[in-house]
Amino acid sequence: MGRTIVRGGLVVTAADEIEADVLIEDQKIAALATRDSAAGESWSAERVIDATGKYVIPGGVDVHTHMELPFGGTAASDTFATGTVAAAWGGTTTIVDFAVQGRGQALREGLDTWFAKAEGQCAVDYAFHMILSDVTGPSLREMDRLVAEGITSFKLFMAYPGVFYSDDGQILRAMQQAAGNGALIMTHAENGIAIDVLVAQALAAGRTGPRHHGEVRAALLEAEATHRAIALARVAGAPLYVVHVSAREAVAELARARDLGLPVFGETCPQYLFLSTDQLAEPGFEGAKYVCSTPLRPREHQAALWRALRTDDLQVVSTDHCPFCFSGQKDLGRGDFSRIPNGLPGVENRMDLLHQAVLDGHLTRRRWIDLACAAPARMFGLYGRKGTLAPGADADLVVYDPAAVQTLSAATHHMNVDYSAYEGRRVTGRAETVLCRGSVVVDQRRFTGRAGHGRFQPRGLSQYTEH
Repeated sequence: MGRTIVRGGLVVTAADEIEADVLIEDQKIAALATRDSAAGESWSAERVIDATGKYVIPGGVDVHTHMELPFGGTAASDTFATGTVAAAWGGTTTIVDFAVQGRGQALREGLDTWFAKAEGQCAVDYAFHMILSDVTGPSLREMDRLVAEGITSFKLFMAYPGVFYSDDGQILRAMQQAAGNGALIMTHAENGIAIDVLVAQALAAGRTGPRHHGEVRAALLEAEATHRAIALARVAGAPLYVVHVSAREAVAELARARDLGLPVFGETCPQYLFLSTDQLAEPGFEGAKYVCSTPLRPREHQAALWRALRTDDLQVVSTDHCPFCFSGQKDLGRGDFSRIPNGLPGVENRMDLLHQAVLDGHLTRRRWIDLACAAPARMFGLYGRKGTLAPGADADLVVYDPAAVQTLSAATHHMNVDYSAYEGRRVTGRAETVLCRGSVVVDQRRFTGRAGHGRFQPRGLSQYTEH
């Protein structure tokens, strides 16, 4: 591939901001040279990328995506091909998607299905978590084998009875297994049994519109499940990662656990930081576009989420990217909100929305990179290769224009979905040139990548926990 030099930019990582040039060789970062040193002046390369006036940041690491996920009688509209192209456009160079074990399936069978979906399709690098939806003696033993292959995290659902749901006993057994093999257990923390009661009551009372989706998935039921997951993890002696935290009451449970020194971690997503029940309540059926679980909350929850991101009670911002088209998919739930496929598009927008949060005073630049790149890579055993710009790391790099103004819109995004959750929102900041392992996949806002460039990334154990 030869050598590439990225000159003239401000290198921003989770730890530093330095004016430096970056030398790339053999798909890796070979060296950094500060502008006041003579080291970089002697470098030569086949390609020089001018980053003057721009940031040079690590490629984003989105550890929560659902490409091609079957759900509610349909499937997420982004394939691994389309979804990873959109990720690249947005400055994300690694995704961690969820392979699904079906009821009665071996873990290996589910994992192989997802390998087949992704093989040769991805424009950027990818890895997998494993959804554990049938906790049995054989599947627990399989967890050990998958960990050895670099599948080092397993997700269990306290929601969706009859689909992905696991009861407390099953969750405890999986956590005990993880305590032995070093894996990280992820939970979707909502009390699905209670929610189903409230759903049935709402529909029987004629409350069928999209806004009622958020009402029945009460914040207290997210907090209760979060508390219960933490208690089960303590009993098992296992670390815990709670996905898509949306409610301030759930944040309080995580903060309390962390104050006790427990290995408990959490993520939130841009939709909970920038959207609210105001969108769910839009006229007619428009609110269906914003149906996801955990649901959007009233706007007053956002302050607690921003505070938790600053204080490290939440460590990661990922997208839970799971798009369904408004026409032909979301509208399966007209007249019955419980039939609206749950999920929002967002893999292309995360880096830019978080940069806007820097400009709005919610985050520092380094915290932006920590939440979007470094912390997710550390959390899921990728750091060193991914999430930073340092000698020896993969050359996943973004030349980021902090002054570019854009309007987010379905008319211009690259996700395979017919609406934008952020339609008409103006943000400042945009990925200009994106490299994945040294290959330019977006060149000054032109896509130059290809399906099959992205490679599967086996992961180590979480770098946030003791083993």
